[in-house]
Amino acid sequence: MKALRNSIRILLGLVFIFSGFVKGVDPMGTAYKIEDYLIVYGAQWAEPLALTFSVILCAFEFALGIYLVLNLKPRLTSVLTLLLMVYFTLVTFFDALYNLVPDCGCFGDALKLTNWQTFYKNIVLIAFALFVFLCRKKFNTPYSKNVSLIMLALIPLFFVWFEIYNIRHLPAIDFTSWKAGNHMVPGKLKPVNYYLVYENKETKEVKEFVSSTLPFSDSVWMSKWQYKDTRIEDPNTYLAPNFRILDTASNDLTNSFMRNPEYVLFLVCVQAEATKTEPLKEFAAFFTKAKQLGYTVIGLTSTPPDKTAIWKKEQKLDVDFYETDDTELKAMVRANPGLVLIKNGVVIKKWHYNDFPSFDDFKIKYPIN
Repeated sequence: MKALRNSIRILLGLVFIFSGFVKGVDPMGTAYKIEDYLIVYGAQWAEPLALTFSVILCAFEFALGIYLVLNLKPRLTSVLTLLLMVYFTLVTFFDALYNLVPDCGCFGDALKLTNWQTFYKNIVLIAFALFVFLCRKKFNTPYSKNVSLIMLALIPLFFVWFEIYNIRHLPAIDFTSWKAGNHMVPGKLKPVNYYLVYENKETKEVKEFVSSTLPFSDSVWMSKWQYKDTRIEDPNTYLAPNFRILDTASNDLTNSFMRNPEYVLFLVCVQAEATKTEPLKEFAAFFTKAKQLGYTVIGLTSTPPDKTAIWKKEQKLDVDFYETDDTELKAMVRANPGLVLIKNGVVIKKWHYNDFPSFDDFKIKYPIN
């Protein structure tokens, strides 16, 4: 029985460590997920605190996992673990029932689960947490009181420092689809297939036809059938299928930039008006020099073009901006502003605004062919 108790305690702790770490390595991504929950629960007033909530939650979860594995303060740890699991289980139950947030983000971007899978996972974990709680008096910590108190304080503090580092730079481990080295677009485009659904006016029979084979010129056939629907089958797999680069006239220029065989530098400003301006002032000359030397440099933002034009003039930025979905921009780089270097559809490098490179170093490392 002792072996079973310890096995369940350690297994539960390892799950908490993994969950806390993969979220804490990317606290900005976790904050975006918390914002989604705040919105659906009508607590938009708390959105400015989302990043603070993210840091606290991830550190608390990671620390609980360490406490469980090390058998540190078992009575206190078991109570806190059970309370946290009750909270997680209730939230994920309503999430699964009403699909409030499509992806709960319980394991960050490292491991995607459906809402029902997350709920079932939490049912198992709450059973483990309840077992540990009921057996709490049988766990004996090997540490003295003073050592226990020091470890209780230092473990979450260390993890908070780790999270702050990831906020001030980029995540130490990138689990997003925009990870450096990823191919964002398929190597060779395949033709998109269009299917048209028609219904026979007399028999009500419904058939699907490849658009190129439909007998449009046959007036007799066309008089007997009526259009019902269109289905599009795109065999080209994009890692970010919702990513689009639109100009002021809403023309889609995604492929022209993403498939460019030369380096393309994206200046990502998620919301232009909320972008930190000091890094932009410091690196305005960088963007000008890059364009003069022949690099393609464009800005991406979710802010409407008219407001972007005013903001760009105020910042004296010599960069053409295009509109992109804010969710995709947040996934591209966890910084506002941030830099993303693309070549032939491959993510080459990403920079946080605290780590923007000097132009001399940049042109040496990424020369134009």
